[in-house]
Amino acid sequence: MKLFHSPASPYVRKCMVVAHECDLVARLSLLPAAAHPVNRDRNLVASNPLGKVPTLLTDEGTALYDSRVICEYLDHVGGARLFPAAGPARWRALAEQALGDGILDAALLVRYEGNARPEALRWADWTAGQMDKIACGLRTLEEAAPGFGDRVDIGTITLACVLGYLDFRFTQLAWRDTHPQAAAWFARFEARPSMQATLPRG
Repeated sequence: MKLFHSPASPYVRKCMVVAHECDLVARLSLLPAAAHPVNRDRNLVASNPLGKVPTLLTDEGTALYDSRVICEYLDHVGGARLFPAAGPARWRALAEQALGDGILDAALLVRYEGNARPEALRWADWTAGQMDKIACGLRTLEEAAPGFGDRVDIGTITLACVLGYLDFRFTQLAWRDTHPQAAAWFARFEARPSMQATLPRG
């Protein structure tokens, strides 16, 4: 399997954490990619018309995207059961994944607004709206964190990647100061080998 990869992408990290938990890392070849909303990587676009990472090429040559599909595929291949079977546990994990992906979507939009958009075209209200999504998402995560326990599934993996990305790109938020329950849970979860092996770079 081949994975179009950026070491700074939280979505790539989510897939790599799943690959570690499924013991599939040795079967993955990482392909460098320069995903960008304007200067699109044509090598990546050839496999994924959206030009986004992560994109997975299966051994059969099928291109899979986005991270949600790739993670479920890796879980299917590796049999780690990170996606619970049908029932309340599955809907909880998928809703947590959606929450985490939504926070990451907002964070990426803030990054693009500040780094890819020309300064004269930046819209402060737009950035404020995305930051409010992050704040609201963190409040929900804080409320839920005491119930996570030692659970390892696609929901908790995604939320851990969210907090890791905020540490990496949004240090000014100092989110631990106002979210102690999430901070305590993350300190335990971040110690997992799969998380330590996938710390963001770049």
